[in-house]
Amino acid sequence: MLQGMAYDEDLADRLRGALQHVDGVTEKRMFGGLAFLVGGNMAVAASGQGGLMLRCDPSRSDELVAEQGVSRMVMRGKEMDGWLRVEDTAVRDDAALSRWVDVGVGYASSLPAK
Repeated sequence: MLQGMAYDEDLADRLRGALQHVDGVTEKRMFGGLAFLVGGNMAVAASGQGGLMLRCDPSRSDELVAEQGVSRMVMRGKEMDGWLRVEDTAVRDDAALSRWVDVGVGYASSLPAK
């Protein structure tokens, strides 16, 4: 059986560190990566395709994808507002990673808990 690319374990560990101050975080394998959920809503994930996948307020999508290394996620051929891919190069340092984690956590925290 062929295996898809596994998510980056180092990135997952860095995400755990960036999320240690957040209450109610759970981990779940999804989309071929490792997602971190807040209140049952996905906030951020170490993507199986490398880099981060994260949720954001859909109204901020245009503003956020203007940044280097950031694009909308494509699902079934459609670009999705509120779902971003952030390349490895955009989260090399911990300050950058924390900033993106905060975007994802901020949005997930605003949603009704599942």
